[in-house]
Amino acid sequence: MIDIVSATRLSESAFWADSALGQSLRRLEFDRRLRPRVSFENRRGLSDVFNSAINAADANGMLVFVHDDVWLEDFFLADRISDGLRAYDVIGLAGNRRLPKRHVSWNYIDTDLTWDDLSNLSGIIAHGLQPFGHIDCFGSVPADCELLDGVFLAANRQTLLAKAVQFDPRFDFHFYDIDFCRTARQQGLRLGTWPISITHQSDGAFGGEPWRKLHRVYAQKWGD
Repeated sequence: MIDIVSATRLSESAFWADSALGQSLRRLEFDRRLRPRVSFENRRGLSDVFNSAINAADANGMLVFVHDDVWLEDFFLADRISDGLRAYDVIGLAGNRRLPKRHVSWNYIDTDLTWDDLSNLSGIIAHGLQPFGHIDCFGSVPADCELLDGVFLAANRQTLLAKAVQFDPRFDFHFYDIDFCRTARQQGLRLGTWPISITHQSDGAFGGEPWRKLHRVYAQKWGD
């Protein structure tokens, strides 16, 4: 069984009717291995929401942490996740094979938002407001990675608990994903990309003042 963990500012009815993730999960209702665990009308940081799922007594053995603006297009989703988590402890859809010294995300290597060379990257994700958007190919999949994009992360819950790997509550939206990846790698977990078809409605929110403020916290934490 797999918990699909997400947070949304929408009401429960609006989430199921209007959001990309809600509509996708309705389409996947045939697969009883997938169980939505959604925080509706959410005002908490993503780290708090995701940690609540990790620590929940009734949580399933596999957890997927995903944004609410994601179209899940793969109707073999449960099989893809299960296969990926037999190969890795944590999987994502895009990532960096290395740990650039002054990185600010899985793909940007400095605060000027300079892309890392594609030879260091892995992943395939589509982008667009509607399903089946434009496909962006960053590199071959699967691949061992040091950093993964937080739009979609999946992990074995018992491994996270056994290794005391959680999300840092200081990173409410920005940097929560790469901080989580570094904590996981520090604890010896194996990270990698896996082939799963999605379309993300957003390209992210980088460079603003909230982002820069949390970057300073992240850089201080990891000595970057």
